[in-house]
Amino acid sequence: MDKNKKKLNSRIRRHNRVRAKISGTGVRPRLSVFKSNSSIYLQLIDDRNGKTLVSANVKEVRKKDLNKTEQAAELGKLIAEKAKKEKIDVVVFDKGPYKYHGRVKAVADAARESGLKF
Repeated sequence: MDKNKKKLNSRIRRHNRVRAKISGTGVRPRLSVFKSNSSIYLQLIDDRNGKTLVSANVKEVRKKDLNKTEQAAELGKLIAEKAKKEKIDVVVFDKGPYKYHGRVKAVADAARESGLKF
């Protein structure tokens, strides 16, 4: 097995392990993180009804003078504001297949500081 396949399989296994343990409801939706090389996307998902309640991506907060981690922190604040408008206070954090550091950690910390509880 080559290096890239092994890395992909590890990511898939890690993602399945995380998703087996958590799911979102209407009262406590799942804050899902998707990260690409250039962007980051967040969704508040009600898994019971299969609906996305709130979504945000880094393109909404893109600023020239911020690096990717700072943009992720701004995105965390934005998703918390949108959640408050929808009267959502408590969420389940789904980091997906990503390790909890860097941009993923910045999103979580900023969302917590802005009032979301998880």
